[in-house]
Amino acid sequence: MKKLVTAVFIAVLAAFGGSASGQGTATKKIKVGVTMPTADHGWMGGANWWAKKAMDDWKKKDPNVDFVFKTSGDVTKQVADVEDMLVQGVNGLVVFPFESAPLTPVVVVLDRGVTKPVYDVYLSNDDESYARQAMEWIAKELGYKGNLVLIEGVPSVISDLRTKTAKAVAAKYPNMKVLDSQPGNWNKEKAVAVMENYLAKYKNIDAVYTADDDMLEGALQAYKESGRKDIKIMFGGAAKKEEVKRIIDGDPLVRADATYPPDVVASAVSLAVVGLRGRVFEGFYQKKLPLRIILASELITRENAKSYYVPEAVF
Repeated sequence: MKKLVTAVFIAVLAAFGGSASGQGTATKKIKVGVTMPTADHGWMGGANWWAKKAMDDWKKKDPNVDFVFKTSGDVTKQVADVEDMLVQGVNGLVVFPFESAPLTPVVVVLDRGVTKPVYDVYLSNDDESYARQAMEWIAKELGYKGNLVLIEGVPSVISDLRTKTAKAVAAKYPNMKVLDSQPGNWNKEKAVAVMENYLAKYKNIDAVYTADDDMLEGALQAYKESGRKDIKIMFGGAAKKEEVKRIIDGDPLVRADATYPPDVVASAVSLAVVGLRGRVFEGFYQKKLPLRIILASELITRENAKSYYVPEAVF
């Protein structure tokens, strides 16, 4: 396994060292492996959809590119999938890690982060800005005072960063207090249980930040079923179309969201193909693709929500 990984890694590095030529359809056949978690929640369902769309789009544009696509429900299965792809002779890998621990040197790592650099290109949404602008908006709406609870995602590099950032923003304001922070694992049902616990434990909550719209829906469900009226703001994240519609419709609890587009995985697939074809970004004078690419997160409010609402979207 180690020898196979090393060989593939060196081949990919050589491919990424090419020039900006080759704008037409290349004649050399390439095979790209794409591995990501199973669609066990809304955002990941959207990400899986975008991965398939990108692969279909590339097959139409470049008949000499082929893909091996696998999803996994745990890290052991994902490691086995990567091993199988290496045996099949993939030229490059796009890995959406099930966990933050590195699986293997890869072409493109996206979104989950890794515990040490093992990639040619790291592509991610901006988790720090994603959480920071959300908490700054919450703080402003509350007049910089109030009690907050957080619902975290699956323990990982990105979830830890979001939580750390949210707490740091709240700590800037003496009259804002984070009462509790527990994992909801990006899961609506788990978030329902966490929120029910918060409601039983704390008599006054001014705002809830879940950093994910699936967990937001769970928190909303628990709160509405409780009959309480104390919470002023519930903020999720990732711009799920249902939550954007709430903003458009003037929902008093859900008045803002932050973008975290699941099509990041489609861009990762494209980066792998572009890199293996020896291309770089148009207008770049460098001869290699950037090592790290961070996609901006944007705040959605009622003023701009219609431009982010895509009713036909999967997520």
